[in-house]
Amino acid sequence: MYYPNSSMTFQQTFLKFIYPFLLFINKLLPAKDAWLINQNNKLPLTSIYTIEVMANNNDTFLLEKYKGKKLLLVNTASNCGYTAQYKELETLYKRYKDKLVIIAFPSNDFRGQEPHADSTIAQFCKLNYGVTFPVMKKGSVLKGENQTEIYKWLTDETKNGWCKKEPTWNFCKYLINEDGTLTNFFYQGFSPLDKRVIEAIEK
Repeated sequence: MYYPNSSMTFQQTFLKFIYPFLLFINKLLPAKDAWLINQNNKLPLTSIYTIEVMANNNDTFLLEKYKGKKLLLVNTASNCGYTAQYKELETLYKRYKDKLVIIAFPSNDFRGQEPHADSTIAQFCKLNYGVTFPVMKKGSVLKGENQTEIYKWLTDETKNGWCKKEPTWNFCKYLINEDGTLTNFFYQGFSPLDKRVIEAIEK
């Protein structure tokens, strides 16, 4: 059970503790297609900036709002072994705030690891990890009839130009450049502060 007025459940505390071990294992045994690059600079066939998203507080806006900045889009969950990446994402966001926007998309797609209501998710992120980057309304990121519009774009090569990779777990990362082109996919085993993520942002 999650108690809104407390910091973390025992489970969440334990998962935060084992996060460094998960990163170590992923470095030793990287997954296939863990890191994808738009090698030929293929342009999107439909614009990401026409997509409307809904924030945690139910406000809606077009992603055109962020045109001219890089976007790092991350599917997130509160009860995952990678949840500690919220802290690293916040560090990254503060470091590159002038050129990068990080947007979290909470999802309950992976073993029910995000069962909470949107208001509870927002409180959890702020209270435990000091999150100040945008957090969207919970939705589905996997392919299917319930997949949100933004993830339909991210996982469909006929829309983004080249990538059909859907998230393999919570905290997969898609990087969009300043012109709206999808440039990279990083699976959950990549820390947001990994040098390859940093290099892609600084490129």
